[in-house]
Amino acid sequence: MIRRFGTELRALLMLADIVVAVVLALVISRLMFPGLRGEFWQNAMPDTRLGLALLVSVWVVILWLHGGYRPRARWSIRSDARLILRAVLLLAVATFAFLYLAQLPEVSRPYLLVYFLALLAATLLVRVVMRATFGSAHRRGYNQRNVLVLGTGAIGQELAAKLEDHAELGLHVIGFLGDATDELPARWHYLGPIENLLDIIHEQVVDEVAICLLTEDWGLIESIATTCEAEGKLVRLPVPMPRLTIATAHVEDLQGTPVLSLLSGPNAALALVMKRSIYIIAGVIGMILLAPLLGAIALAILIRDGRPIFYHQTRVGLQGRRFRLIKFRSMVPDAEGMLDALQSHNEIDGHAFKMSADPRITKLGSFLRRSSLDELPQLWNVVVGEMSLVGPRPPLPREVAAYDIWHRRRLSMKPGITGLWQVEGRNLAEFDRWVQKDLEYIDRWSPWLDIQILLRTIPAVIRAEGR
Repeated sequence: MIRRFGTELRALLMLADIVVAVVLALVISRLMFPGLRGEFWQNAMPDTRLGLALLVSVWVVILWLHGGYRPRARWSIRSDARLILRAVLLLAVATFAFLYLAQLPEVSRPYLLVYFLALLAATLLVRVVMRATFGSAHRRGYNQRNVLVLGTGAIGQELAAKLEDHAELGLHVIGFLGDATDELPARWHYLGPIENLLDIIHEQVVDEVAICLLTEDWGLIESIATTCEAEGKLVRLPVPMPRLTIATAHVEDLQGTPVLSLLSGPNAALALVMKRSIYIIAGVIGMILLAPLLGAIALAILIRDGRPIFYHQTRVGLQGRRFRLIKFRSMVPDAEGMLDALQSHNEIDGHAFKMSADPRITKLGSFLRRSSLDELPQLWNVVVGEMSLVGPRPPLPREVAAYDIWHRRRLSMKPGITGLWQVEGRNLAEFDRWVQKDLEYIDRWSPWLDIQILLRTIPAVIRAEGR
């Protein structure tokens, strides 16, 4: 059940294992043979880089086969120590057997013994520190995924208890919907009957819905699952279910409990983790490289229009999370107060506002909007993880409050500075067409699609098609 959201931890564990294995090999060789340095490796084998890469690759594969990257509900230091000890022993046997068969007597056996002992200790230490760090961060609410449980009975409570065992993976039970007569432990919140489902997922941040109902009414369950799928929620069914045809379904395991997962968005977990990591790095680099341009724009706004230079606005992000979007100010200071009087001039059919000759926009702001330069400060929103470079347009809370159910699925992916809506439908007059472009992006998402959109954004910006 936690495969999708445990990917970042497993990827970091694998990266840490590779780094530890390489660093230890180099450091121990210098400590044990300080006079030889590079000659130690040159004398050990014909191609030392290939040999070290082979050793590290075998080490990671052994850990993988032993379940070293598989999330476990009952994790402990002792269980990890046993796993790593078995993996080190197998690596040692494989290494000595290879050296014997390949007739490489120059490789120091005492060096290898020290290396394997150090690898055991360092790998265990790194994993303990990483799991503790992840658990502490998630308990403070960082990168946390909220789970709503439907069903207050034994099945729902058992599932919630198992999820709590995965603190390092960031799955947090926000509450239960179901029968009020069932007793819940004090640490869990009862949020009302099942009929409150839509109110809860509209009013609170919900990433997943776990359907744990004791009922033979498969039609009811499928109706609930379909509604959640339309809202962009990840649906979990931890009980035997009939074949459901919605979303993309696959079976996972949570401590012996088979779970049918219905996914309504991208399921390339590792690619999504890489996307987030790459875009955070890109955001930092972009802010550094564009610092002169950002400074020039800020100075121009200060001289021409005065303070404030930046405009902060509350927007709705992933699964309803609110954040403060930052832009260069392109309107007069009291622009929000003038909006109601201009609603009759709205050129968008739907839950958004666009006006060609908007009197609130300053002369400099008009240029910044056409060139999309007013959006550049949103690189900060990317760096802090509130936005992505590519994604659906981040809506206003009042827009979200008026959404139809099918509109809300656009909130199932992190909003972006640019997106398919910008390169293909930036000036569309119908809000529903905007949403269709966002949902098309969510359904088709891949790293290659993001690259295509970024490349197509450049000429769109140069042509100054924004408004």
